[in-house]
Amino acid sequence: MAGMDPGLAVPVWLAEDDLGCIICQGLLTRPATLPCGHSFCRDCLKDLWAAGSASTPRSCPTCRESTPAPLRLRKNTLLQELVDKYSQARRELGAGPDAGPAPAPAQGRALGPARAPAPPRRAAQLPAAAQKRIIEVVRELAELAEQLVDVVRSLQSQRDVPESGPDNERSSPSMSMSSSGEMDLSLVSSKPMTSNIPERKPRDILHDLEEIQKKLRENFTGKEPLEEQMQGAISPTFDLRSHSCSLKVSKDGLAVTVSHCPQTHLWSHERFVTCQALCSQAFSSGRQYWEVDTQHCSHWAVGVASWGMKRTQILGRTSDSCCIEWKGTGQLSAWHMVEETVLGSDRPTVVGIWLDLEEGKLAFYSVANQEKLIYECPAPASSPLHPAFWLYGLNPGNSLTIRPVNV
Repeated sequence: MAGMDPGLAVPVWLAEDDLGCIICQGLLTRPATLPCGHSFCRDCLKDLWAAGSASTPRSCPTCRESTPAPLRLRKNTLLQELVDKYSQARRELGAGPDAGPAPAPAQGRALGPARAPAPPRRAAQLPAAAQKRIIEVVRELAELAEQLVDVVRSLQSQRDVPESGPDNERSSPSMSMSSSGEMDLSLVSSKPMTSNIPERKPRDILHDLEEIQKKLRENFTGKEPLEEQMQGAISPTFDLRSHSCSLKVSKDGLAVTVSHCPQTHLWSHERFVTCQALCSQAFSSGRQYWEVDTQHCSHWAVGVASWGMKRTQILGRTSDSCCIEWKGTGQLSAWHMVEETVLGSDRPTVVGIWLDLEEGKLAFYSVANQEKLIYECPAPASSPLHPAFWLYGLNPGNSLTIRPVNV
């Protein structure tokens, strides 16, 4: 903010009661603030409302003010940072969970035990403020790169315009200021505009800028914090009703394989004609993340689809499904709203799928030592959505496996 000294630290005394949730009686976790101004743990609030009857209007647990429907509960980042700072300060003072009982809360309601900690992260994370600043800087760099790309493309297009003959030479007005201060356009040069920049220079600059732009988009644009993904990590299982007769599901329900011979499944209208399958789990809200091992399949597609997807159609070629697809010819594509987008020739051996129905988006990651964003798009409007898979059926032994998320 303007006028604030960034180096000035103002002491603020907080008690657990100031940052507590009246539902779980613990510190706020992913706090959400209602229109009335009261805040609660988002999951606590959702569970409380889910436990009520459908005819009962949703209201604030504190003041009983009714809330509009539908209401999208968003995390209050400021409150979350305060909770994080309070917890860190308490640990530094030796008042953490491992150092004995916490200090007595402020007068008023008593607080119960603290909520379970968030799932562990894959790697050490920077402080929230530092992460936020890095993201802001990278976004600014991405915007600058886009502007520079446009400028260089414009220069390149000007150089690529063929010169006219002697009677139609390009000309530009030579501007000068008269004694009265008005612009004088009377002097016109008959010579075409030229540049001292070498012929290949703009082209090389454009190539370098496009590479920088690509890397910025791949590594940062649209990427959610890893701790958010870990909180939504699941291991869905394949549904035995939907997969085609050419597929075999493992006993634990986590792998599907193209069979050497047709399976003896009873045929029903719920089974796919092609080598496709859905998972049993369906999602109509919340945030979910799962990973699929694709290294033992030569041609595959992974994504989401509604249960109502026609069993004669292919994943991604319908309005109620979306996926990324690896073709055996060495091409990675995304299919969304029946349109294909070619993504490149790099094959991800493990694909992470991030379905954020709170924000209405779907993202695919290549998961190796670190997550790399492959593609992001709006989630299909159909609800609920199931994890969905396609294995090219001409190669018996091809398999896709849902693997536990390493945290």
